Amino acid sequence: MGWTNSRRVAAWKRGWSASHAVFNCGLPHLRKLTFVHEVCGQPWAKRLIDCLTDAQRQVMAAPDQRLPQEDIAVIRQHYEAILSEGEAVNPPAPPRGKRGRTRQSFPVNLLRRLRDHADDVPRFTHDPRVPFSNTLAEQAIRMPKVKQKVSGCFRTAEGAAAFCTIRSYLATLRKQGSDLLHSLVLSFQGNVPQPRLSG
Repeated sequence: MGWTNSRRVAAWKRGWSASHAVFNCGLPHLRKLTFVHEVCGQPWAKRLIDCLTDAQRQVMAAPDQRLPQEDIAVIRQHYEAILSEGEAVNPPAPPRGKRGRTRQSFPVNLLRRLRDHADDVPRFTHDPRVPFSNTLAEQAIRMPKVKQKVSGCFRTAEGAAAFCTIRSYLATLRKQGSDLLHSLVLSFQGNVPQPRLSG
């Protein structure tokens, strides 16, 4: 779904730009870079994947998830250097006519977006409020999709409903910081921990 004007205004009122909300999530970038590396055969994409995932590990290991300014500067410099490497092997196609924009390759378009939003993509390295991945909804449905891929379907509607109930319950507890194993043990003992209500 694209960003409508009302969504842009809502994001602005919250103090976050639309580009910030869209481009600071690392998982879509990793998927696209993986495609460029594996399908298009371009090594720079793998180096950028390593750059972003290594930066994430550094942030997670840092006290209060705050990196020193020197480390942030090194990550940004590495990020920019890899983009320059990718741009060197993916020059934009020259204009073919006077009407409209010239169609570009997938790597060229990806590089352009990563360059245009170079402040947003690595924002997680210097803003503790920004996680590397903000796709909580995507994470919540990942296991049902894995289940669907492995077995193809659920054998009964009741089984599907039970699976979804359990996954939803555990996803809520995880977001609220609960110990999942302890919660499951209590549930089997008949003392089901109740998630906190929002609002």
